[in-house]
Amino acid sequence: MPAEESPAARGGDRSRATAAISRALHPPLLATAGAPLPDGLALRVRSAPGSRRPPAARSRSTGSPRTPRGGGVRRLHEQARRAWDRPLTAYYLILGAGLLITVLGLVMVYSASMIKALELDKPGTYFFRKQFLAAVIGAGLMAIAARIPVKLHRALSYPLLMGAVFLMVLVQVPGIGMSVNGNRNWLYLGGPFQLQPSEFGKLALVLWGADLLARKQDKRLLNQWKHMLVPLVPVAFMLLGLIMLGGDMGTAIILTAILFGLLWLAGAPTRLFAGVLATAGLIGFVLIKTSPNRMARLDCMGASEPGPGGSCWQAVHGIYALASGGWFGSGLGASVEKWGQLPEPHTDFIFAITGEELGLAGTLSVLALFAALGYAGIRVAGRTEDPFVRYAAGGVTTWITAQAVINIGAVLGLLPIAGVPLPLFSYGGSALLPTMFAVGLLIAFAREDPAAKAALAMRRPGVRWKTMRRRIKKRSSGER
Repeated sequence: MPAEESPAARGGDRSRATAAISRALHPPLLATAGAPLPDGLALRVRSAPGSRRPPAARSRSTGSPRTPRGGGVRRLHEQARRAWDRPLTAYYLILGAGLLITVLGLVMVYSASMIKALELDKPGTYFFRKQFLAAVIGAGLMAIAARIPVKLHRALSYPLLMGAVFLMVLVQVPGIGMSVNGNRNWLYLGGPFQLQPSEFGKLALVLWGADLLARKQDKRLLNQWKHMLVPLVPVAFMLLGLIMLGGDMGTAIILTAILFGLLWLAGAPTRLFAGVLATAGLIGFVLIKTSPNRMARLDCMGASEPGPGGSCWQAVHGIYALASGGWFGSGLGASVEKWGQLPEPHTDFIFAITGEELGLAGTLSVLALFAALGYAGIRVAGRTEDPFVRYAAGGVTTWITAQAVINIGAVLGLLPIAGVPLPLFSYGGSALLPTMFAVGLLIAFAREDPAAKAALAMRRPGVRWKTMRRRIKKRSSGER
């Protein structure tokens, strides 16, 4: 029989067991003593109240990797890239940028046109009320264009082209057409309302040219230069001829840019594209060289003095307005140049008044909005598989961005003054209505993307409610 253990021996065993349990429950002490932890042992250690480990010890015990330098910048870049790649990004950019440019334009038209209206013995809100009415009608046209299916847009292209040509011919009829600032390109509608048909000619060329090129692409005819040029280029030259009969060189430049944009999207070879560009450049050079007024505008590029007879008065005072604005401007309504110094402050040179009253911050905001609108239009044109949508979206984007670049470049003294308004921003209902309809086209095309359609469908209240009801039915009876 084994001998009975003494109380001292039993007490020693208990002390050794307690020490083993203590070492197991406090691994940091064991690790400090140099003894390794058993493999696979993961214990939660509770620190005593009030005790704190140094940061170095915490990082060593947890083993969490340090955040590398620039990780925050890369994370923000990744988040921005995912936001740009969302299906509804182009839709919201077009809608938001178009509406913001229009609203800001209304504010600046009111501010820039008050003195001009008083000079004409009109109320200070005269030009603003007309522009506001045009903006309301344009908003309705934009909403209609955004809801019309693509097939109906294609069906409207030929009637729109024929109507634009008819009105542009009507402008040249004596007694019907009107001359404004030396250009005969207006129709009198009665009262204070006038119409410039050449502005609707831009929209007509975009829709008709896109439909023509899309049908030829479906028939695989665009690889032949005759089918690519005919009848697109002859019809465009007919519109250009009607515009140049009235002496409107600025609108002709925009129409030429739309033509080049359509040919570029159609994949015109470099030789063909260069040939059309050289022909248009030669015609433009002859038209500028044979007109003293156009030559004077060309000579005013980069001018810092009004010159003899004040030939560069408008260009120089546009620079003065921008220079006096500073970072944040003199304040809304506080422009000095609009008091008779700067001609056309609410139309062609409204960007200069914006720089004077809102400063560099205001002008950069306008540029950022146009850049966002242009980016969204390029994205719509690049991601679609419908050739008509690609050509039409590219044509509208070329139209708006080219006109904005020409207007702002003239105000900055980098380009000759072409007499074109800033799209969606300058005063002029004839320019605002077709441009807002064109923005509605881009919205409709952005909605036609399959991913955007699915995302918009999920945002409808009825779809959300049905989805929630389906989720509720799937729950078990014991689930809360």
